[in-house]
Amino acid sequence: MATLPRTPQSSKKSKIAQSASEWTLASDDAWDSASDSESAYRSPPTSKPGFALGTTSAKPIPVSPSKSAGKSPRTVTTSTSRSNSSANVDAPTGSDGTIAFSYTHVTAPSPSSSYGGPNNNGKSTGWTMVTSPRSSRLRDRGETQIDPEVEHEVEIDGEGSITEITIGRNRRIREGKEAIKYDVEEIVNDPIHAVHSLSSTEYEERVASGIGHPELQHQHAMKAQKRQKFVDCLTAENVDIAALRKLAWSGIPEELRPISWMLLLGYLPLSAATRNSVLSRKREEYANLVRLTFSRGTEGLDQQIWHQIEIDVPRTRPGVRLWMERGTQRSLERILYVWAIRHPTSGYVQGINDLVTPFFQVFLGGYIDSEPSLFDPSLLPPTALNALEADCFWCLSRLLDGIQDNYISGQPGIHRSVRYLSGLVGRVDPPLSKHLQSQNVEFMQFAFRWMNCLLMRELSVRNTIRMWDTYLSEGSNAFSEFHIYVCCAFLTTWSEKLRAMDFQGIIMFLQSLPTQTWGDHEIEVLLAEAYVLSSVWHNAQSHIMKG
Repeated sequence: MATLPRTPQSSKKSKIAQSASEWTLASDDAWDSASDSESAYRSPPTSKPGFALGTTSAKPIPVSPSKSAGKSPRTVTTSTSRSNSSANVDAPTGSDGTIAFSYTHVTAPSPSSSYGGPNNNGKSTGWTMVTSPRSSRLRDRGETQIDPEVEHEVEIDGEGSITEITIGRNRRIREGKEAIKYDVEEIVNDPIHAVHSLSSTEYEERVASGIGHPELQHQHAMKAQKRQKFVDCLTAENVDIAALRKLAWSGIPEELRPISWMLLLGYLPLSAATRNSVLSRKREEYANLVRLTFSRGTEGLDQQIWHQIEIDVPRTRPGVRLWMERGTQRSLERILYVWAIRHPTSGYVQGINDLVTPFFQVFLGGYIDSEPSLFDPSLLPPTALNALEADCFWCLSRLLDGIQDNYISGQPGIHRSVRYLSGLVGRVDPPLSKHLQSQNVEFMQFAFRWMNCLLMRELSVRNTIRMWDTYLSEGSNAFSEFHIYVCCAFLTTWSEKLRAMDFQGIIMFLQSLPTQTWGDHEIEVLLAEAYVLSSVWHNAQSHIMKG
């Protein structure tokens, strides 16, 4: 629940809430700390969720007409019941049948005016309802089904100042083929098309219309400016990779992430003139590899490698709908097996399956207007599904090229990283290091997995995706070097709790860390702390390793 600054009674009209669909779309941007819920999967709501400020009965709020609408006053009833919050509105619809709400404070209501009574000056008080049309893109698609109504809960003191606003939502979740973008084929052929598929006008409607508090307006204006910087960078004839890295460090807008990751990894060339031909060639190359590898079915495969992949794939992100889908699992099996036979020095190692998931979820999100973790990729057109699988394979290959020492025989890269982490913690947090030693806790007992899976077992996919924005901006060595500083910052986050535990408590705690509520804010704090550690200790690695 957010607490807003008190506003003087004499202030001009200020919008305080907008439809949940617009609010949600505005806050779902990749760099917004509220956007990245820790949970990789949320069940679709079966009833309207409501978040109330109290348990009082519903109060009818008088509504005066919008000047532009010219409608007669109507009453809005807001419910404050936690169990069944609802908003019953007699309101006009937009030209396309969509209802959109914005409540605007006209004059500060007295306690009696909340029930429709006049204030001391005899003026009617209350709120103004404004309607706004649905986005042009949805109209173009011919979609007529409306989003459900939205619950608004507002608490006002005696002077009419806003103290708290809570907005519940029941945004309709698009499922099945309905979630596929109308221009999916264009995006497949040219990923930069996704940059233009969301027009600047529509984006401004998403993030700025109706969120009337000056502080919120400023935040959303900053986000719009940041997105425009990405667009300018990505649409240049030759992408400035240094500029893109600088922008990506603090997070990439969700709809621009697929093309940004491909460029940052070096999968796509920076020159727009050659990009599409290279992309087509790489996808065709992967398709040929799959045809050749599986030409004799699974009987012609290396059974030891294939058996391990078959075991690990169903264990990938258990409980998340996307990774339980048969189509997803078949794609993951092909990606992992083809990579393994192309890298015989390492072959397939447990944990590599986890590293595919951020790529798969990000690239899938480029083709749909829905939450990727809820979508069945087999519903995509064949061209999109083949492109998704090929792009994941090549980007995984690029990533693993920088950390292949982690997966060759003996996994020397992981052992080296764990030793360095142990020495680094000893310098950064001596009390924690000494306590772990006194309890006979070896770093290899918990940090091996942190290096092998890049903290993906400790964080949600959404958290990992945000973290990888920064990793990719740091360059090719980030997953082997910068990651160690992230692990150090991650461990010392729990220093106080760990120093109060014995051996068993420490091991159990580190195997199941309480990161379920982590969002962008926590990840960005972690990354900032890691950057400081890297700046201070990067040139002292040999000294730290010697102990």
